[in-house]
Amino acid sequence: MKRRGRKDWTVYILRCGDGSLYTGIAKDVQARVKQHSEGRGATYTRTRLPVKLLYQQEGLTHSKALIREAQIKAMPRSKKEEIILSERTERITPAGG
Repeated sequence: MKRRGRKDWTVYILRCGDGSLYTGIAKDVQARVKQHSEGRGATYTRTRLPVKLLYQQEGLTHSKALIREAQIKAMPRSKKEEIILSERTERITPAGG
């Protein structure tokens, strides 16, 4: 039986070889990035290799992941770069200080 509302989807942002940004969703981001890297991912990334994973937002339902993906895709590049930078800052800065 299918479980509704499972939070196992991730939104991710890649930097492509030409410097452009690509946003997508996946259940297994590492496997999806590997597909992109091997030229078996999205048509957009196939001609823009190599790709590098810069950002991921985990723990979303499929519906929420699609909505967040659309929100990010609609943002100007500067806003996407802010999201990526804030993610890096959160990983570097220890909790509580």
